[in-house]
Amino acid sequence: MKIIAHIKTDLPEKFGIPRQSGLAEELEGTIIFEPKYRNPDAFRGLEDFSHIWILWQFEGTDRERWSPTVRPPRLGGNRHVGVFATRSPFRPNGIGLSSVRLNSVEYTVDKGQLLHVSGIDLRDNTPIIDIKPYLRYTDCHEDAVDGFAGNVVNYALEVEFPDELLLKLPPEKRQTARKLLSQDPRPSYHSDPSREYGLSFAGCDIHFRVEDGTARVFDVTEIKPGI
Repeated sequence: MKIIAHIKTDLPEKFGIPRQSGLAEELEGTIIFEPKYRNPDAFRGLEDFSHIWILWQFEGTDRERWSPTVRPPRLGGNRHVGVFATRSPFRPNGIGLSSVRLNSVEYTVDKGQLLHVSGIDLRDNTPIIDIKPYLRYTDCHEDAVDGFAGNVVNYALEVEFPDELLLKLPPEKRQTARKLLSQDPRPSYHSDPSREYGLSFAGCDIHFRVEDGTARVFDVTEIKPGI
């Protein structure tokens, strides 16, 4: 597989990334192609599509030790299902698949074609191996059944984010931060209301606890360069 691009996002760590694309429609990213693939002919007609598929590589997992069963976080982390019945990264080939909105195609002098997308579920600098247009007439199945995943599709936390802390984030990032917290980034087997978590987003660490179905932010600190 050839890496054709990387994506720039506000999420430098795995913790806090939405578990599926489209769950946080406000979360944006920019796809930057490798020099070899910046030929403008390769992008001709792409701006006519509203959504694209992104095929990308999982990082940090051991491909030699894949397991036939995994424990999906949304099932509490203690129920085993087949790996091919999930989108877990712990699979024989570390390929991820995301459906995202294509907001615009920008043509630049120094970096070639940039794809501005939203509704992403990717960490900063994730390698991309392909993109394809999303076709509503064939890719959207109105009668699809979601299996066990359908039981948790509407799961969300309430979010308490004090105004004085929210103001530490750039105005255009505040709603996205709230949406990421509402998705409950914690491992599903964590339930201690006194446990503290840190979500790295948009150059800040957002510190919060979860109690009675509510994520309560108690501090926001700037991430210093090099840390």
